[in-house]
Amino acid sequence: MLQNFDDIQKVGKDNLELAVKSFGTVSKGVQSIAVEVADYSKKSFEEGTAAAEKLFGAKTLDKAVEIQSDYFKSAYESFVAQATKMGELYADLAKETYKPYESVLAKVAVTK
Repeated sequence: MLQNFDDIQKVGKDNLELAVKSFGTVSKGVQSIAVEVADYSKKSFEEGTAAAEKLFGAKTLDKAVEIQSDYFKSAYESFVAQATKMGELYADLAKETYKPYESVLAKVAVTK
């Protein structure tokens, strides 16, 4: 009976350690994603402000259309690059969060 209690206690301790390790990984990943979003937002705002200033200084309609077109093109390219980067960050977060559980799942698969 005492042996079973020790086994249960060990499993509980192991699971707690896995959860803490996983939580730390998630915390770091979410923090890096938040930093990336803040940096992108700041950069996007600055580029939008610069484009608006150029647009207000345009002397002709053709120049205004050119400024606006250039801004939209660069904003779109920046958005696509950022979306790709965010996708990679989320994929890395999922992989790193899953890592502590790989050994446990492998043990379960072997015993079945």
